[in-house]
Amino acid sequence: MNQEVQAYNDSQSAIYREVCKTLSEIIDKELPLAESKIWHRHPVWFLDGNPTVGYSIQKHGVRLMFWSGADFGEQGLNVVGKKFKDASIFYQQVSEIDQEDLVRWLEKSKAIQWDYKNIVKRKGELVRLRCKE
Repeated sequence: MNQEVQAYNDSQSAIYREVCKTLSEIIDKELPLAESKIWHRHPVWFLDGNPTVGYSIQKHGVRLMFWSGADFGEQGLNVVGKKFKDASIFYQQVSEIDQEDLVRWLEKSKAIQWDYKNIVKRKGELVRLRCKE
């Protein structure tokens, strides 16, 4: 596991620390080609430089966010953004994590991606990437 991500997880309260640890272990296992790092103060995994999935501590718990999740067609993910294609779910304890759902979402995150890496260069316009499945 990335040492920065480990430090982030370790710095959380006991209950959120376990949620973060579980999420990072599953993400690392299912996205072995992804680069993980702390980005805007939160753990984020990148595929070919494109932000794909990450989590952060918020008022309602640990927010797991998929940058392109709005197009996954998954009821378990709440579409929050209107301008972007993100979708997320909140966890307050490890027992709420459905590993089968999470693995399916991570598989979709490899195949369904919008180009956030070049959003500034394209002046805010998002373009769908052709990804390998």
